[in-house]
Amino acid sequence: MPQKPLRLLDIGAGTGRDAACFAVQGHQVTAAEPTDAFRLAGMRLHAAHDIEWIDDGLPHLAALSGQDNAFDFVLLTGVWMHLDKAERMTAMPVLASLMAPGARLIMSLRHGPVPEGRRMFEVTGEETIDLAEAAGLSLLRKRYTESIQPENRANGVHWTMLAFRR
Repeated sequence: MPQKPLRLLDIGAGTGRDAACFAVQGHQVTAAEPTDAFRLAGMRLHAAHDIEWIDDGLPHLAALSGQDNAFDFVLLTGVWMHLDKAERMTAMPVLASLMAPGARLIMSLRHGPVPEGRRMFEVTGEETIDLAEAAGLSLLRKRYTESIQPENRANGVHWTMLAFRR
């Protein structure tokens, strides 16, 4: 996790829990969230924090792409499995293009049963690593972990945590 103030991008920021945590630590935070209800709630909840909220989402991140955006740290937690394989193939080079040289990308991949009414796809760490390497990113760390939520853990939900460097 970043120690000194950096330009940080939280993709799929939801209501901004992580974005606010990083803003409090002095990072320059951009929170990209395509769902109006989440983004607007985050803006209200964290109005006191210096967070730039953007209506944008994967796979294209059209509002961020093509601009002079070179983030030092990109956070993608609980998002990647909502993209199908073609969307993931499109999204990874977009993520890499938003990263400054030496930047870090932290991702979490959810595995296990899909909650009813949710759009999720099975994705492996290996596929994600291959996509990242093809986009010019290097794997720094790969770790498996159980869900911290007891009900999810009981249902076999587990996570792959990945860290990359550009």
